[in-house]
Order: sequence, then C-alpha cells, then structure tokens
Amino acid sequence: MKINPYLFFNGQCEEAVKFYAKVLGGKIELMLPYKDMPGDEKPPAEFANHIMHARMSVGDQVILASDAGPGRYNKPQGFDVSLNVDTVEEAERIFKGLSEGAQSIGMPLGETFWAERFGAFVDKFGTNWMVNCNKPM
Repeated sequence: MKINPYLFFNGQCEEAVKFYAKVLGGKIELMLPYKDMPGDEKPPAEFANHIMHARMSVGDQVILASDAGPGRYNKPQGFDVSLNVDTVEEAERIFKGLSEGAQSIGMPLGETFWAERFGAFVDKFGTNWMVNCNKPM
C-alpha cells in the first residue's frame, strides 16, 4: 500500500505542480485540464483550463493534485505535507525553494532536539509543508 497526498487548488494547480516539480526535482507524469474530460458533462467555461487531475513523481513517491471543481474549494487545514530528507544541505535547499513567497513561516528552518533541520510553512499556493532532516540515531 502507498499513501499519497492529493492537493486541491483554487485555479493554481498547474502553476503549483510545475513549481513543486522544479524545486523537488519531480517529474510531471500527467496534467489533465477539465476541457479534456470525457463524456457529455462539461465544466463551466471558466474551468476549461483548470486542472482536473495531475500526477507528479519524486523518486518513488507520488503527489496528486487538481483544481477543486466549481464551488468545491476549501482552504487546506489540519495537515502538512511532510518531506523527510537525508542531508542538511537538501533540507536547506528545499525549504528555501518551496517557501519562496510563502504565505507564512510557522517555524523557520533550524536545529531541534530531534532534527538537524526542521521547518514548517504555508507556501504561496496555500499548501502546508514541513521539511525535516533527522539527527542520526
């Protein structure tokens, strides 16, 4: 079994997934706009270019995403996407990259009692992130 985060956006999915792929070194495997939805049911015209479903891989991990359908967007709350990295340098690079233009920094990247580096923030798209580089056991 794999557990994958599925992120919802309010019209910025394509921009967000491209940004995440760039910072995380991910590969966008799928980006389907609502206008390409099969069948007779079509979204409102203003949603035609919004993303119905996206899939991005980072190593052997996957993040899924879409723009919430009409009237369905809710601000993310109650969770963070947690990134666990192997080196301090990687933690610093990813934190700096993903937090560019952040809405808020909940905890600046720094050393804690459990981690060589840990930090948390809400990125410019409204996604909650934590970056963690554990101390050696």
